[in-house]
Amino acid sequence: MFSTTCHYALQAMLYIAFHHSDDQNIELKIIAEKQEIPRHFLSKILQMMVKRNLLVSMKGPTGGFRLNRDPEEIYLIEIVEGTDGLDVFTQCGIGFKKCNDDKPCPIHYDFKKVRGQVKNLFETTSLKQMVEDVRNGKSVIGLESKFN
Repeated sequence: MFSTTCHYALQAMLYIAFHHSDDQNIELKIIAEKQEIPRHFLSKILQMMVKRNLLVSMKGPTGGFRLNRDPEEIYLIEIVEGTDGLDVFTQCGIGFKKCNDDKPCPIHYDFKKVRGQVKNLFETTSLKQMVEDVRNGKSVIGLESKFN
């Protein structure tokens, strides 16, 4: 349902939120290594997040990226919108361009429900909630220290 760009953006934003600090940036190199995302590709993705005012980018010896707002104020839907757009929540599940309520594909109504549930999940889940799940052991994905 989501592009690789969107998946990488979600992973990188979660990593940055996990290591969130108002006075410390996280280097692109570290995010790319720890999340196993190609550095050049990640650079473009994070710049997209800067343009959406989700991240701040700094150059120089203490440069890198940090959240532009507190993690509880950034919802996953903003990251999806900044990469894939919100059309992913209205597109046909099997790719027909003219699929709609008047001319539905065979899975239209079932997929429409699922899309709505996923959209709701992304609208109501903040980076802070995800970070808390990782810290509380509710997530199977652990996020290493940025210095390891």
